[in-house]
Amino acid sequence: MMKWSRFFVLGILVMFSYTVQSQSVFGKWKTIDDRTGKPKAIIDIYKKNGLMYGHVVQILEKGREKATCIKCDDERKDKPIVGMTIIAAAEEHDDGKWKGKTLFDPEQAMTFRCKIWLNPKNSNELKVRGYLAFIYRTQTWLRVEG
Repeated sequence: MMKWSRFFVLGILVMFSYTVQSQSVFGKWKTIDDRTGKPKAIIDIYKKNGLMYGHVVQILEKGREKATCIKCDDERKDKPIVGMTIIAAAEEHDDGKWKGKTLFDPEQAMTFRCKIWLNPKNSNELKVRGYLAFIYRTQTWLRVEG
């Protein structure tokens, strides 16, 4: 009886930790182009010193796997996009959203202010909004399991 209850409690703890993990903005996300609906890249979002960062771990577009930042005019010029940091130093706010000044688009070589949050109806969707002045675009990224 005692062994069974230990396994039961252990099982509950494992299920709880999976639920908590699946509710986090951190982990790997598949970017989806909001214009074409096609997957573009895998981004690893992580926390460092209490701030959110994200870098490109894989490009999914066929023929662009080794793409470089050809439009960049800074130290990123002609550097591989894989490994590039595209989200830097976003801060968590009381509403559960992360906000920052650096969301970098290597295709356009542009940096936007950003707001990032989990879809409240589906924790496997990440809403990523980039702002340039009063204009913004929002993409929905999909959680990569495993």
